[in-house]
Amino acid sequence: MQNDKNNDESLYGNILSLSLAKNSRIAYEKGWSIFHDYCVSRGINSLEATQEEVADFFLLLSMVPRSENATTNQGEPLSLSTLTLYKSAIANRYNEEGKVSPTRSPKVSAILKGLARYRGQPPRRVKALRDHHVLLMLEKCGTSLIGVRDKAILALGFAAALRRSEICSLMISDIEIIPPIDRWDTKKMFITVRKSKTDQFSKSYRIAVPQGRRIRPIDRLEDWISASGITQGHLFRTMRRGSVINGNPLHHSDIPRLVKKYSKAIGVNPDEVSGHSLRAGFITSAAVHNARMDKIMEITRHTNPSTVIRYIRDADIFRDHAGENFL
Repeated sequence: MQNDKNNDESLYGNILSLSLAKNSRIAYEKGWSIFHDYCVSRGINSLEATQEEVADFFLLLSMVPRSENATTNQGEPLSLSTLTLYKSAIANRYNEEGKVSPTRSPKVSAILKGLARYRGQPPRRVKALRDHHVLLMLEKCGTSLIGVRDKAILALGFAAALRRSEICSLMISDIEIIPPIDRWDTKKMFITVRKSKTDQFSKSYRIAVPQGRRIRPIDRLEDWISASGITQGHLFRTMRRGSVINGNPLHHSDIPRLVKKYSKAIGVNPDEVSGHSLRAGFITSAAVHNARMDKIMEITRHTNPSTVIRYIRDADIFRDHAGENFL
């Protein structure tokens, strides 16, 4: 009977862990760990914290500079988005333990709202890497095997408006290349995205990707598949010196590093870009070239038009400007 109980608890824990996406689970574990350490340092039971103790925790994080071993923004406090993430992490752990989270109290919400007004931070908007940026970045990749891989990542990430986790999760079996049917036709490609930020239950999306004339994502991808010799498993993998493929899939944190590396090579400030810059760049480029809203959303898989409209407004902000004829 004890074994049955242990098995039931193990199954319960496994199913409960699947309620969160992998990246969210990792972020929540980090947020909870920081809160737990804070509580231990003050003799507080982290699962019995009061609303005042949680509010003090957020006040401390918002005012105290990051540790000197931080990799970026040394000396700056944590951002409001990170504090909000930690709030969700605490609430999630309390929920898992069957407890009412102190983060639900009006006092904690008021503290975070007050911090938002006090710091006056606008939401961070990364730079969109447009089609001309991507072309220049492709030229900087070189001809080594790593360069061939990076060309395929940049071209495909941009052309299919992929999120960084989606790039890393792609399998060879997710790629379907359709050859031209006659001399007037061109190659086409379908990519199956099996799980994404807006598809946590793995319904999957099938994205159409044309060959194009400049960025040519299908050519770049075929070059990588041919040069790497990969016939099954993950499409994009880690490599070590000497252009040796490790066989491990890229981690989602590898994509921002890659984007920053080639952005810097073409003179774009790497601090202004992220892995999202390819996806944002596709939307902005499509808007500049007068693509229809519904056709953009077919590729990006956005369900809310207002999200896409933000990028379109950025692209159109100087078009027919009110002061164009008199400034």
